[in-house]
Amino acid sequence: MDVDALIVLFSQLFQESEKTLLLRSEGEPIYLPNNDEEGCHHILFAHGFFASALHELSHWCIAGKKRRALTDYGYWYEPDGRTLDQQLAFAKVEAKPQALEWIFNQACGRRFCISLDNLDGKPGDDLPFKLAVIDEIIIFKRQGLGKRAVILQQALAKAHHQSEHWQDYPFTLSELGR
Repeated sequence: MDVDALIVLFSQLFQESEKTLLLRSEGEPIYLPNNDEEGCHHILFAHGFFASALHELSHWCIAGKKRRALTDYGYWYEPDGRTLDQQLAFAKVEAKPQALEWIFNQACGRRFCISLDNLDGKPGDDLPFKLAVIDEIIIFKRQGLGKRAVILQQALAKAHHQSEHWQDYPFTLSELGR
């Protein structure tokens, strides 16, 4: 599946029920609530990258109704060049979405690469972040995925001829790439 097929799949799944569109952005990714005549929310992913789309879809699947009414779900975002303290704060809020992103990548038969997203700053040691992502995967295995995440994961798995039972996907520290 290429990114255009992903956009179509997402539209088939969620345009009507969730009034949400997945769109390419030439710039940075962002979520924009309800900003067109059709009343659709927009998930814009960076530069047409498939990995960026899966990452932004992870945030969307996790965000509750109140957060989905806010630009970028109401989260702060400090651009590239974060200090070590800012990077630690970033890692705390990114572990859960990146765990879900790993599940989506597995459903697509793609390799996942963890991202500390701080190319011009001080990334710090990535091992604690990888372990936090693994902890979130374990929590998902125990508690399950939300409704939208289940729908998306199953559709991705079906389209890529992967198991729809994501709990059976093997995961290890080395699976988190980088």
